[in-house]
Amino acid sequence: MNPPLDSDLLRTFLAVATTGNVTRAAEKIGRTQSAVSIQIKRLEEVLGESVFDRGSRGVTLTPQGQTLLVNANRIVGLLDETMASIRAKPLGGPVRIGLPEEYGYTVLPRALAAFASQHPQVQVTVKCDYSAKQMAALEADELDLAVIFNWEPPTIGEVLFVDPTVWVTSEVHCVHEITPVPIAIYQRSDWCQKFAIGSLDRNKINYRVAYSCDTGGGLKIAAVSGLAIAPLARSNIPPGCRELTETEGFPVIDSSNVVLRRNPRMTSPAIEGMAKVIRDAFQPMGTAVL
Repeated sequence: MNPPLDSDLLRTFLAVATTGNVTRAAEKIGRTQSAVSIQIKRLEEVLGESVFDRGSRGVTLTPQGQTLLVNANRIVGLLDETMASIRAKPLGGPVRIGLPEEYGYTVLPRALAAFASQHPQVQVTVKCDYSAKQMAALEADELDLAVIFNWEPPTIGEVLFVDPTVWVTSEVHCVHEITPVPIAIYQRSDWCQKFAIGSLDRNKINYRVAYSCDTGGGLKIAAVSGLAIAPLARSNIPPGCRELTETEGFPVIDSSNVVLRRNPRMTSPAIEGMAKVIRDAFQPMGTAVL
């Protein structure tokens, strides 16, 4: 009979996977480096597979480790949600939050659903929109919390994640090799003009606007279908697409901070509880490498 997979081993695995370094992982979880190494060795013995390739600069995930990463995040997240639901005191009152479309389908849905299930007396209202509109809603006292992209200093608020914007192309089509290269953009966006198109101008890339829309989902459609290359957050590249690299002539567009902003005029236990849920939802993502 195979030994059971201990959740403590999975937590140590996630710490090493997100930091890429045993020493930093040990500091993160408050253990010695040798204890972390022993736990990773024990995990690999239980699995019968290596989950990390060791190198002079740290560790990288093996294919088996990549598979484990997805399931480990889900298992540990579920355990944390279960413990939180048992320990949490019921909260009540309204919470109005603003989210970018990029994470409304990926990072946050399960966390928001768990919060709503744990605290049925909280009236959660979600506004999904551009960062500029979220900031305006905060100023107008229409939101309590907002997750926004911040592209330029100074960064005001709590940084949740660093998620650069990159040019994305289809893995099947070679649309990025066409001259002028067809691009997809947000049709009403100062950011697109300054950063996305600005990156093309700075690198003397001949382009034409082939697709315009108001949503990140529209940009994904353009990239997946091979109609155009599109500026997308690195964490949000859809299946069937890939990032265009600097060696191909397409450097990173920006170094976006994903930031949690608060309405200073509104505070309550429910709002603080929601802020923690949002923060915890981004934690497994670590910090993207530029």
